[in-house]
Amino acid sequence: MKRTGFEKLRVYNLSEDLADFIWDVVNRRQYLPQKTVGIQLINSADSIGANIAEGTGRGSFADNRRFAKIARASLFEVKHWLRRAYKRKLLTEKEIDKLHKLTQELTPKLSAYINSIGR
Repeated sequence: MKRTGFEKLRVYNLSEDLADFIWDVVNRRQYLPQKTVGIQLINSADSIGANIAEGTGRGSFADNRRFAKIARASLFEVKHWLRRAYKRKLLTEKEIDKLHKLTQELTPKLSAYINSIGR
């Protein structure tokens, strides 16, 4: 599949890495964790990249910025669900470390991306 503009963005690629890792983590869990915290995690993680992509396709800086802010809100939702998963002991130490690194890298890059739109 040919790459478009948003697929070249580092922030978009990081959002894909986060969403794919969360998919793999949730996919290995039992029914209850999958259907409660797991689905919420997958949906919010997938929403980050989807909103970055949609924003770039809207055709205006204002729309792009608005959708990038929605992506950031989805990232914060991911952080909420990761806290729930951690408290409920649904994540291994290795998973926690990887997810922490991904969210710590993505958070400032997404804010920087929002600030760069229209400049």
